Amino acid sequence: MATGSSVNPFNLSDSEEEAERRPDRVDNQRGSRDGPAGQLSGPLSPQADSEPTGLLSSNRTSPSVEGVSVAAAAAAGGGGAEVRVPLDVIAAQLLRDQYVLTALEFHTELLEAGRELPRLRDYFSNPGNFERQSGTPPACKDQGFGQSGQLNRAGSISTLDSLDFARYSDDGNRETDERVAESEVPSQERKNYKSSPEIQEAIRPLEKRALNFLVNEYLLKNNYKLSAITFSDENDDQDYELWDDVGLNIPKPPDLLQLYRSCGSHQTASREAVDAAVGVKLGELEVLATTKEALHTAEQTQQNVVVKDLEYQINLLNSEKHLLAEQIKKLQGEIDALKIKNLTAPSFASESGKPVSDEVPHPVPIDNGQYLDITGPDAVSRTAQRDHIPNSIGTNANTHSDLPTAETLSAHLTKLKNQASQNKASVQFDQPNRKLSPAFHQALLSFCRMSADSRLGSEVSRIADSEESVTLMLGRCLPHIVPNVLLAKREELIPLILCTACLHPEPKERDQLLHILFNLIKRPDDEQRQMILTGCVAFARHVGATRVEAELLPQCWEQITHKYPERRLLVAESCGALAPYLPKEIRSSLVLSMLQQMLTEDKADMVREAVVKSLGIIMGYIDDPDKYTQGFELMLMALGDPSERVISAIHQVFVPAFAAWTTELGSLQSQLIPTLLSRIEKLLRKGEHVLDEHKLHIYLSALQSLIPALFAVVIQNAPFTNIAKLHGEVLPIEVTRFPRPASPLQDVATIIGSREQLAVLLQLYDYQLEHEGTTGWDSLLWVVNQLLPQLIEIVGRINVASTTCVHEFSRFFWRLCRTFGKIFTNTKVKPQFQEILRLSEENIDATAGNGILTKATVPIYATGVLTCYNQEEDRKLLIGFLEDVMTTLSLSHAPLDSLKASFVELGANPAYHELLLTVLWYGVVHTSALVRCTAARMFELLVKGVNETLVAQRVVPALITLSSDPEISVRIATIPAFGTIMETVTQKELLERVKMQLASFLEDPQYQDQHSLQMEIIKTFGRVGPNAEPRFRDEFVLPHLHKLALGNNTQTVESKRQDIAMQLFEAYSALSCCFISEDLMVTHFMPGLRCLRTDMEHLSPEHEVILSSMIKECEQKVENKTVQEPQGSMSIAASLVSEDTKTKFLNKMGQLTTSGAMLANVFQRKK
Repeated sequence: MATGSSVNPFNLSDSEEEAERRPDRVDNQRGSRDGPAGQLSGPLSPQADSEPTGLLSSNRTSPSVEGVSVAAAAAAGGGGAEVRVPLDVIAAQLLRDQYVLTALEFHTELLEAGRELPRLRDYFSNPGNFERQSGTPPACKDQGFGQSGQLNRAGSISTLDSLDFARYSDDGNRETDERVAESEVPSQERKNYKSSPEIQEAIRPLEKRALNFLVNEYLLKNNYKLSAITFSDENDDQDYELWDDVGLNIPKPPDLLQLYRSCGSHQTASREAVDAAVGVKLGELEVLATTKEALHTAEQTQQNVVVKDLEYQINLLNSEKHLLAEQIKKLQGEIDALKIKNLTAPSFASESGKPVSDEVPHPVPIDNGQYLDITGPDAVSRTAQRDHIPNSIGTNANTHSDLPTAETLSAHLTKLKNQASQNKASVQFDQPNRKLSPAFHQALLSFCRMSADSRLGSEVSRIADSEESVTLMLGRCLPHIVPNVLLAKREELIPLILCTACLHPEPKERDQLLHILFNLIKRPDDEQRQMILTGCVAFARHVGATRVEAELLPQCWEQITHKYPERRLLVAESCGALAPYLPKEIRSSLVLSMLQQMLTEDKADMVREAVVKSLGIIMGYIDDPDKYTQGFELMLMALGDPSERVISAIHQVFVPAFAAWTTELGSLQSQLIPTLLSRIEKLLRKGEHVLDEHKLHIYLSALQSLIPALFAVVIQNAPFTNIAKLHGEVLPIEVTRFPRPASPLQDVATIIGSREQLAVLLQLYDYQLEHEGTTGWDSLLWVVNQLLPQLIEIVGRINVASTTCVHEFSRFFWRLCRTFGKIFTNTKVKPQFQEILRLSEENIDATAGNGILTKATVPIYATGVLTCYNQEEDRKLLIGFLEDVMTTLSLSHAPLDSLKASFVELGANPAYHELLLTVLWYGVVHTSALVRCTAARMFELLVKGVNETLVAQRVVPALITLSSDPEISVRIATIPAFGTIMETVTQKELLERVKMQLASFLEDPQYQDQHSLQMEIIKTFGRVGPNAEPRFRDEFVLPHLHKLALGNNTQTVESKRQDIAMQLFEAYSALSCCFISEDLMVTHFMPGLRCLRTDMEHLSPEHEVILSSMIKECEQKVENKTVQEPQGSMSIAASLVSEDTKTKFLNKMGQLTTSGAMLANVFQRKK
């Protein structure tokens, strides 16, 4: 009886003052009611380790429900006998109920008394017990442990392992700190704890590493660099650049300055006090005194009423307690009788013969689930006593009307007893034929070491008997399991977390579990992210769109700016994976905005790549036409991304998905493609002088990715669509019928639906084009009458010198023609180009109307249209076109840029080298010298890409033929090609032939006065000299340049002399960067420069200054070589070789160990 009153639920104080006043009054009442002081009959007698008694009767925290039930049960069952409660049981109860402050005080008192408990010592020395937890029982939350179960520690006894670092973290829950006030800890205990030297434990390794990190950071921030270096040298066992190296599983705390400034901010004063100064007139003092007396009297009266009410409630509870004690005794007797009957060996067969699982009842879950207790045979009675009686008292003691009656409690306990009897009756055990007393049996079984006094022990001792109970158990256990699993193995927990989150009835617990899922792995790799995404999709399928929006999307939103790119990548991928399972309004608003923000702001290429792919998936599910403009701008934004990965993703996923949506909207031909074409035209108008090639590439690449969708629209809206049925044999589609798609989304068969359906449509498509025409075929007529003419017009406005633009448009037309087919190309595309180019025999010699031949139309038509198909008639058509262009341009004296662009574009593909050589041979044997001259110049472009076999067999013979041409202009035109051969070919025989031909140009008397030939040779020497073979440069180029410079000094024609001098200056400037031996420097290079300086003195004084400095520099080099050579008895080249040998030898020596055998092996002769 006395024990029950020692834990009075009405003595919960709101302040320290009330806590100090009430114990005296309660003690007096208890003394008058229970007899003389010191005659306690409860289980916590002074003889039974009375030190922790205050823990159970403390007024600063709410009493433990289970603690009361233990005392009540002991009082009821044992009467006045003393029952010693072990200290470890009290400690376990405090920790299980999360009374951590009380447990800490208990631990401190035991330390001072020299009676340390291992359980408390292990608990308070483990930093993992003070990390963020969300599985706090409701009772703990009522005690002020935070809204989400976070343990709030008092600032007065904080250590490094108990600091709430998550409070400063960007990733922590930003909730109001509700800290346990330091004032609630007794000042004397706090003082003793702080000052007692034997309590101060040695610094732990993790604490030391964390403090070292923060101290080093403080030193560096405040420019104590030498101290920081010394400090890091003395503690060289950790990485001061990486917080994760410390080993604490918490975010990095703030620096020391912030910790110092906020060290007192953990305390929350129970009351806010404000100092104020007041002034009172003398006449008001009497009034104030009277008012004060009246208030005091009213307060006294109110307190008396409260006291009487409390006394009445106490008496009522005492009477209820007597009734419950009698009921407990009665139940205990029945349980003892059952123990005598059922305490036998286990038998797994029921009396009815049915399986055990069929007879186990499934009662309705109570609170957190109904469990079968396996801790002992009398577990049901203990569960009833512990869980239900105190709960009724603690819950209903606040109001008189809600107090339970004895009849109600008796009926409830009878029901529990019946359930327990049914549970036990369902599983029968063999009874031994023994006559041992139940007490002996109980004492004997107590030697089986089982523990249910901890959280884990409590979970282990109970087996869930329903699906909901299992879910609740997993929800409680998973937050404790996850932090203790290795990071590399945490993906094994994903199924458990997801199943629990799907089935758990509590929204807060589900939110916590999904938060754990998205934070399960710090930096998940590809496989781990795929597992999480698979789980998220399974979760979405199971719970529906509403819960996906309410539970999964917030987790994505929280991590959209996470510091680790792998976590942001998970968010980007999740948005795409969850798109099919979200409400359509959310898809087109929130998710689209999230992805747009990440595409604009994220700096990681892989994140933006995933964002683009998810945007493509969103485009496949969006059905709001108002979002078309936003999608178009997102497409252009992504196409302008600097990363190739993002560009590839936009073409593979986003553009095809966006094209499919615009097709459904009916705006592919009416809006999307015309908009891109108009932007290209606008770009060309603005950039007549300087074209923005990057933007042109963006628009044109988008158009190119839209070609498959455009063809699908044409073929699906054809006149024959209604009769396209799958029946009988269907001819398979040729492998090379379509260009290789960038992704399956750009495969026309995928867009149509199947390859069989596409094959049927293609047969009807070709037949319609070849025999019936395009009448009534609006989608194809738009391509023929609007798209093609506009594209050809744009092509004519491109600068032919821009090789990038020419290449882009060539690829576009090639894909367009290959996609729409050969019949379409021959009947619709080629005629429109031929009409514009007007290549006919009667117009070859005319100069009017050939301006289009100098534009980019020629190379784009040749390389983009005529190369689509590679059959014999196609090759002949291409050869004939190039021959006609070369002839027309040559006879018209027009620029050859368009022809050169065609040769460069075609020459990049070795498959066309033979074809180009055929075209050039046509020019070599042409009757017109102008055409032969053009052919000679085209060889220069072709030599660089052709293999040496073709050069030796086809190119050099053609050039030798042209070098003996009657026309001097043709011979001169071969010089650049000969120079390019000297620059690129390595065959000595071939080089000698070219060298002999060039020597004939220089030494033959008939060319001595050929000014244009000399200009071309000097220009060629300056271009190929630095890259040619050194022997050719030393023995041929430098001597002949010297000779040409010397001869130019005697040139009488001023203009010719100046032209030669300027070309020589360019050539010598290029060759001055090459390595030239001392002999050549003295005999040819420097004399040639002096001759050139003589010319420049009269022709260009500013060039003369540069030449003088070059000559001076050469002279200094020669002088330095002359000085060094006697000392070292070697040339500069020899010294360089010596240095190289020395370096290699030292490197070899550095790779050896100290083994003498290995050192000896270095000097062995190689066999």
